[in-house]
Amino acid sequence: MPIFYGTHVESPLMLGTAQYPSPAIMAEAFRASDAGIATVSLRREGGAGQDFFNLINSLSVRILPNTAGCHSVREAVTTAQMARELFGTPWIKLEVIRDDDTLCPDVVALIEAARILSDDGFQVFPYCIEDLSVCGRLLDAGCQVLMPWGAPIGSGRGLNNVYGLRSLRAHFPDVALVVDAGIGLPSHAAQAMELGYDAVLLNTAVAKAGDPVAMARAMALAIEAGRLAHAATPIEARDMAAPSTPVFGMAVLG
Repeated sequence: MPIFYGTHVESPLMLGTAQYPSPAIMAEAFRASDAGIATVSLRREGGAGQDFFNLINSLSVRILPNTAGCHSVREAVTTAQMARELFGTPWIKLEVIRDDDTLCPDVVALIEAARILSDDGFQVFPYCIEDLSVCGRLLDAGCQVLMPWGAPIGSGRGLNNVYGLRSLRAHFPDVALVVDAGIGLPSHAAQAMELGYDAVLLNTAVAKAGDPVAMARAMALAIEAGRLAHAATPIEARDMAAPSTPVFGMAVLG
């Protein structure tokens, strides 16, 4: 199971708390998923009142506040500081967005904000891209976790750049890696775990499904299947067929 900043988490599934049809369905989806971490956007949920925060606390999972919706270093740092005061945790999922069409991270601002927050005692979970140079600089800034996107947030496209994600895993074998964003199907989540990633973070795929509770359970099973598959050391893909039945000792006829 994943370890983030020295903390053991009970499940590799990290689940968001936005866009559910109702708070009751969200709570039921969390129970069905056995998620180990709930992500909460201070900017989006801050106006929901005490009832929302009581519900989040009742889920009995670790809370990972995020800076969703922030477009500058100052905005992200301020939001993170507010989240620390509200939730009493040094954990922060750091998002700094440049483009509203793709919701692609602003990697320059992201690295700067990560350094500021790390120096201030935060344990930063940066939402980033699968670029080795960017990820290396985030580690230099103090991050011990990397969260590259699979595809744009909410797109449901799965893993757009499997090569890049695989390269990132190979390049940073001892760093906790989480695929964050773009997951649409359980097969996408399983694939991320098959690549050797430590966890998967998703929200829209469950919250906007026709049956969020059933989809939450499907995601949990897929992630466990992918984790077990990676641990089992799968066979390498090959271009040519390889017989699965013995060929030695067979009778030669004719």
